[in-house]
Formats: sequence, structure tokens, C-alpha cells
Amino acid sequence: MEYARKVGSKIKLYSELVMFSHTLFSLPFAIISMVWAANGLPSVHVMIWGLIALVAARNGANAFNRVVDRIYDAQNPRTAHRHLPQQLLEAKEVLMFVVINYGIFIAASAMLNPLCFLLSPVAIFLISSYSYTKRFTYLSHLYLGFTIASAPIGAWFAVTGKFAFTPFVLGTIVMLWIAGFDIIYGSQDIEFDRKHGLWSIPSYFGLKNGLRIAAALHLLMVLLLLALIPLRGLGWTYGIGIGVAVVLLLTEHRIIKPGNRQVMKIASYNLNQVISMVILFMTLIDFYLG
Repeated sequence: MEYARKVGSKIKLYSELVMFSHTLFSLPFAIISMVWAANGLPSVHVMIWGLIALVAARNGANAFNRVVDRIYDAQNPRTAHRHLPQQLLEAKEVLMFVVINYGIFIAASAMLNPLCFLLSPVAIFLISSYSYTKRFTYLSHLYLGFTIASAPIGAWFAVTGKFAFTPFVLGTIVMLWIAGFDIIYGSQDIEFDRKHGLWSIPSYFGLKNGLRIAAALHLLMVLLLLALIPLRGLGWTYGIGIGVAVVLLLTEHRIIKPGNRQVMKIASYNLNQVISMVILFMTLIDFYLG
């Protein structure tokens, strides 16, 4: 009983470490990509191994980022409570967690098709290198979005084993969306970033200009979502979903208060989790009932 309790406690710590709930940012777009690629439900084999690959890659990348950033996290009052600064987990065991997850990702990719297996080391390099970008470029937000964009692109590859235009449009949408709300989130750390030589759009361009850039990225995201209507022959149900997403994005930009952590969590995370789920459900309804 005591052993089970310890295992459960450790699982909870790792789930918190990698912010497992944030899978809702990438998973919905990966599902859309799979459904479109398969023109319906993909095989159970593809769904299972595709999901395993996505979760393993994401867990490994997030855990690696925590290890790389642990010194800065310890100095930042906003992040000092995280697991590594608080020594709730050790860097060595987190790195082992990273290796295990990346190994699972490569194995799952091999179970999908040769293209996914061939690209798996490239994906690992991309999702791991993000952790260092904030040290030398304010474009780190876009790079983060670029790495997460691999979810819908990889999902398409998992189903078809081939390149196509649609998944790269979906990937660009995800990149713009993630970069936009990561800029919003980063506006909390303007002074800290400047003091410690870290790069971000808010610290480089200032708060107002940074938020304008975030809004511009989200506008481009919406335009690409609309461009999918003629590209994929989508109907009014999908359009309603985009309308709801636009309202939520406008709300997100309206409530931004960098000094209020709770409000910033809602603006940067909670609302965007709702946005991705709205787009997913309305797209699926449009696909099956439209």
C-alpha cells in the first residue's frame, strides 16, 4: 500500500512537471489532421501509436525544458515553486524521464511508418533545442510554436506516410496561435528577462508592442483558419466554431494583466484550451454531419 502511494505521488509530480493538461494545445489539431488525412477515422493501430508518439514527445520536451531552465526558474519568483527549484525532483531523474519518453517516441514512430521513424530524430532535435532559444533570440515564441506545429504535421504523416499541403497549413495555424499566447504569457517576465539577459518579444519591444505583435499573430491564425474553408470544402458548422474562437481570442487579449498571475493563467492557458476544443468539436461535427 505504501509502495503504491509513493508511485502515485511520483506520477503526480511528473504530470505536474510536464503540465500534462497542456496537451490540449496540440492534441485537438493532431486529431483534426488525422481525420482529414484518413478521410474519416484512422485505423486503431495509427490512433494508438500516434497518440503514444505525441504524448511521449511532448512529455520529453517539457521535462527537458525544465532541466535546462532550472537555474532561471529558481531565480524567478513566478517560477521558483516549480519541482526542480524546490528539489521535489532531481535533475538526473528528470533527464532519465526525458530519455525514456524520447525512446518511446522513436519506437512509436517506427510502429507507424518509415517516414515517421526517419523524421523522429529530427523532431527530437527541434523540440529539445527550443529550450535554448530564449538565450539568443526574441523569436523563441515562434520557435516554440514551430515545434508544437509538428503535432498536426506528424499526425498527417502517421496516417499517410506522405507529405501534403494541408498539414502544413494546420501547422502554421498552431505556430501562430502558440506564439501569440506565449508572448502574452511572457509579458509577466519583462523585467526578469531584461535583468538576466533572456530574450523575448515583450522584453525586446516593450509590453504594448509585444501585445500588438501577439494580436497580429492571432489575426493571421484566424485568416488561415478561414482559408481552410475553401481549401477543405468546410461548411457553416466549422465557421461557427471559428466565430466562437475569435470571441475567445478577443476576450483573451482584453483581460491581459501582467501583474495578476491568475488572470494571466486564464488568458494564456485556460481560454486557449477552450479554443482548441471548440475548433476540434466544430470541425468534427462539420466533417461528419456537414
